[in-house]
This record gives sequence, C-alpha cells and structure tokens, in this order.
Amino acid sequence: MSTTTTPAHRAGTPPDETAPPSAGPLGRLGLWVTSHGKLVAIVWALLIVGLGVFAPQVEKNLSGAGWQADGSESVAARELARDSFGGNASSAIQVVVHSDEGPVTEGEGKAVIAEVTAILEEEPRIADVIAPQPGATLSEDGSTAIVLAGAGVDTNEMVRVATDIKEELQGLSTDTVQVNPTGSSLLWSDFNEANLEAMLQSELMSWPVTMAILVLAFGALVAAGLPLILTLSGLVASAGSLVLINELVPVSIWAMNFAMMFALALGIDYALFLVVRYRAARAARPHDKPWAIAQMMDTAGKAVLLSGLTVLVSLSAVMIVPSPSFRSMAGGIMLSVVFILAATLTLLPLVLNKLDDKINKGALPWSKSGEHRSPRFEAWGERLWKRPLVWGLASLVVLLALAAPIMGLKTAMPSIKVLPEESSARVGYDLVQESFGEGAPGTLQVVADAADADETAATLQADGGIAGAMPPMPASDDSDLVLIQAVPTVDPSDPELGETVDRLRGDLPESALVGGAAVENLDLKAQLDESTPLVIGIVMVLGFLLLLFALQAPLISLLGTLASLLSTAAAFGVARLIFQEGYGADFLGFEPQGFLDAWAPVFFFAMIFAIAMDYTVFLLASAKEHYERTGDPKQAMVGSLAHSGRVIFAAGAVMVAVFFTFALSGPIPPKEMGVVLGIAVLLDAFLVRLVLLPVMLRLTGNAAWYTPAWLRKVLPNITFAHD
Repeated sequence: MSTTTTPAHRAGTPPDETAPPSAGPLGRLGLWVTSHGKLVAIVWALLIVGLGVFAPQVEKNLSGAGWQADGSESVAARELARDSFGGNASSAIQVVVHSDEGPVTEGEGKAVIAEVTAILEEEPRIADVIAPQPGATLSEDGSTAIVLAGAGVDTNEMVRVATDIKEELQGLSTDTVQVNPTGSSLLWSDFNEANLEAMLQSELMSWPVTMAILVLAFGALVAAGLPLILTLSGLVASAGSLVLINELVPVSIWAMNFAMMFALALGIDYALFLVVRYRAARAARPHDKPWAIAQMMDTAGKAVLLSGLTVLVSLSAVMIVPSPSFRSMAGGIMLSVVFILAATLTLLPLVLNKLDDKINKGALPWSKSGEHRSPRFEAWGERLWKRPLVWGLASLVVLLALAAPIMGLKTAMPSIKVLPEESSARVGYDLVQESFGEGAPGTLQVVADAADADETAATLQADGGIAGAMPPMPASDDSDLVLIQAVPTVDPSDPELGETVDRLRGDLPESALVGGAAVENLDLKAQLDESTPLVIGIVMVLGFLLLLFALQAPLISLLGTLASLLSTAAAFGVARLIFQEGYGADFLGFEPQGFLDAWAPVFFFAMIFAIAMDYTVFLLASAKEHYERTGDPKQAMVGSLAHSGRVIFAAGAVMVAVFFTFALSGPIPPKEMGVVLGIAVLLDAFLVRLVLLPVMLRLTGNAAWYTPAWLRKVLPNITFAHD
C-alpha cells in the first residue's frame, strides 16, 4: 500500500476538504462529513435532542399486546364478543376475589367486591362490569368469585388499563380476602413489568462487561468509549422514533426491548470495525488525515454498510408474518439499525476526525494503536492453511453434535410459567384453576348466529374435551348473535386443547367462531408454524443475493450463507436441552415449560442470521480486499484473519456478553433470547467465521472468487481495495 502524500497535499490544499483521487463514494462521504462538521453536528444534535424528548415515554406509550394472528377465527370471535356482548372478550379483565373465611359474597368479602365493582365502573375504558354469577363465576364452595370487567377498548389499550388499575385493586386485599386481577390483559401487563425490570438489570450488568472487553480490544479508554457513545445516540433516536410511530400504528414494547439489545451489539461491532481501521490508517500516514478517513470509509465503512443492509434484509422477512407484534418488533429493530448505521457512517467519522490522536489517550501499556494486522491471528491463519481438513472437520463435528437435539424440538405459546409466582395474573390464574377447574383459565368463547344457538350448545356439551358450557348469552346490541362460554377439561398450555379446538371447528355449525385467549395463542402458533419455512427461505435467498452483490463471487457467497445455518441449528439444539428438557434451569432461575416458545424459531432465526452475516461480511470483505490486491488465495485467507480476526473476536465477545446477561435475569422469553442468541454468536464468531469459513476459503482457492463473465455484466463493480 503506497504511503506517498496526495497531489492535493503537495499543492497546499486544506487536507480536510480534499478527497484523495482514489476515494470511493463512502470515502467521499466521510470527507464531506469532516469538512462540514458543524452542519453534521447540528443535525445530529437536533435529531438526538428532538427525538430524545420522547424517549422517556417509550415504556409507557408502547403496547404490550398484539400477539395475535390477524385474520384468524379467534380474533374475529374476540372482536364480535367485544362489540356485541358488553366487552366480554378475551381481553376482558377478571378480578378474582377469594375469601379464606366463609363465603366471599358475605361480610368482608361482600364489601371488597363492592369496592372492586366501584373502581371498575369508574374506569371509562371498561365496558360492562358483570357481578359474580352462581354456577359460572362463583365457585361451588362460595369462597372465590370473579368480577368481570368488559373490554371497552382494543387489546393494546386494555393492557394499559390493567397496568393502571391493578395496584389499586390489589390494595383492597385484607387479612382474610385476597384481590388479584388476572386474564390475558393482566398477563401482558405483569409480563411487561417483569420484562422491563429484567432488561434494565441486564443492561446494568452488560455495560461494565462490555466496557472491559472494549478496553482490552482497543487498548485505550477513549477509543473504547466511542462505540458506547455512538450506540447510545442511536438508541435514544430510535426510542423517540418508536414513540412517534406508535401514534400512527401500535408498536409492541418488545420492539424497544429487542432494539435496545440489538443496537447495543451492532453499534459496538460497527464502531469497533471502523475505529480499528482508522487508527491503522493514521499510523500508516501520520500526516494525511483525509486519506485515513477515506481509507476507513471505503474499506471498513463499506463492509459496515453491507452488513447493515444484510441485517435489514434478514429482519424484513419477518414482516410477512401477519401478526402486529412480530411486525412491530422487526420494524423496531430495523429502525434502530438504520439509526446505528447512520451514526456509524456520519457521526463517527466526524468524532474520529475531531479527536484524532486523542482516541489513543488512556492507552494500556501493551497497546499498539497502529497495529491493524494481528500477528496472532496471522499465525492462526497460517495454521488453518496448513491443516484445513483437521480444523474444518473438528469444528463441523462440534456444530453438528450441538445441532442434533433440534430434531426433538417442541414449540408452543408461552404458558403462565413465564410470570413470576407472586405476580397478580399468576396468583389469580391459580385461584381460578383451583376453584373452577383445570381448564377454567382457558375458557373458550364461541360466537354463533342465534338460529344456531341450540345446536352449538349441544355440540359443546357433547364434546369430551369440554368440562361444561354456559347457557347462550344474547347480544347486547341489535346483532342476531349469541355467546357461549365453554370450559375445557385441560390446562390452556396442554397440547390436547389444540385437538379439542380443531375438533370443535369441524363439528360446530358454520356460523360458529371459536375464540378465547388460549385459542388466540393456538391460532398464532399455527400461523407461525406455517410462516417459518417461508421466512427462513426468504432470509437465506436475500442474504445470498446481498453477499453476491457485495463480493461478486457466487461460490463463497453461497458457502458463507449456508454456514450460517450451522450455528443457528446448533443454538436451537442447545436451547431444546435447556428450555424443553430443563438442563441448567436451576442455574438460570426458571421453571421449564417443556417446550420452546413458538415465536422463537422464526424471529430468532432472522436475528441470528443477521448477526452471522454481519461477521461473514467483515471477514469476506477483508478477504476480497486482499484478493483484489494480490490475486493470491492464501493472502486472501490469511490476510483476512490477520486484519479482521481480532475485530471479529472482540465484537463476538461483546455480543456474547450482552446476550448472556439477558439470560441471567427476568422471565423465560428474555432468557430464551439471551441463551439462543448468545450461543449462536459464540459458535458463529469463534467456530464458523474464525475456523470453518477460512477453511472453505483454503479448500476452494481461486474458485472462491471466480465470477462468470455473464454475471460480471449484471452485477455492479464493487471493490474493497482502495489506495
């Protein structure tokens, strides 16, 4: 690589305003940013402050529901029940009042029920309030009663209603009378609360660990702090944006939860890659700062841009799942990635330009800030080059062994076990189950034409999966409908309930719609099972095409894409052992459900694939750069490890630390997320990208970079070697 000064320098032109002759589009962007520093700084300040004003409202404003299959029979039944039966839908709030001494409808219990009723009637978002009914919502022994608060608003708002009133309702409890609101709206309210606490705890745990890893990776305190500042800027902007978007379209709180974790990991990755390259470029040409900026942007910046596009493409496939929660979660993460990407490619070059040599302040004794090429990873590359089959087969055996348990993986929608035992929704759930039967918390709601009322009721009563059915309830409006509530014989999370629902849908009159909270879960699971293969296929194809676009090399693009499946399968294999079989459950502090949550395969696959392709782009972009310079496959393989291995190792360590902190706290779903993503990154960064993929480069040689003539005509000319 030449170290001569640019013609612009010789002519005396101000260095920060002149692009080196060979600078590419991103190099010119970096130089434009540095020469218009005030403008860029003002824009980012306005963006962060303007959107940051809304960021504190994110937990309050975003919704907790939306876990439904749009267009399903259960959602149609819920909407009819809400509109035509006084809000007596799956999103209604059930306030469980239990007396330890005598009938709950007498004495102190009676007074508490009256207070509960008054609180519910004062809430404008609640529709009809239905007192306990003997034989329906009053237990046989009289000790437990349910006051039903009808849903007067949509499911998202009912979760907010639950959050607003649950503390006041629980406060009515006395020494002998318990008050515990429950139902699906309370479940999501309690879960969101527990999840928020876990997320904050995980963030507090992850930041010091992350900072320690970054200090070791950069060897300097100032340089190590840059990725965290960059990530924080992107997070604040994306959080504020989600609040504003929520005013137009309901956004799940999970969108922010996932975005926080994902943005932290990716932001650090991207900043790490750029800062390492900038420091090396400055050391190579100490008196040519514009060349260093352009070099950084045209090499590392291009890899980061392509990596970000790969992440966005992977997550966009989740949008085909017709469920509000999934679409808003994917959208939230994509929005955070856009902000992180924008900050990396505009704000970071500006900060680096201003700090310049100051980024090496607080350097550790062993730090060599200008050492871009790692001797250790170069030696590792030489070792792989000499014995590719030994190392390649060893890593392949490990990955396949860990992936083997995936064959027995079971999935289902989350059960009540995702909530802490002391939460209101779970206590109320247990009381309902004890007092009204095993299947009472999963009561089915069947809406049918009034003309089919008798046949519908008879079919329900005759079904072996139904413990009992209430008399048909006529609609409260002018619609010619009836609502029949039927209690199943099994717990809502029992697979047998799905068989009962399928059987009823075949036997009931054509006008009958079977719904209820448990049935909504079943319909969503069915939709996820149907969508998962399609999402995986789209993600794989789009990932391959983007790699092909970037690398112009069909063979290595295909191998890089397929290699991502290995770490993904291995992560789910381990997840089955932990969450389905219960290995390590005591250490992680959770009660196994006997299955993996149904949304995990489709959503986590997209996230894992996005992260895996992140490292693939970093490694292969560096390999392509070396191959363009030398035409030597060995230089491409060994050089890519020497120049990007340390960054991939450090970035992988940061991601693993971030994800595993989420596995140590909170309800089961965040634990699943932390374990699955943490193991996937651990395996992908250290086995696939630093062993298996380099071995593939070694075994394929020049063929890895071969491009057919016809394909060269179709693809744009993208290069990574800039001087």
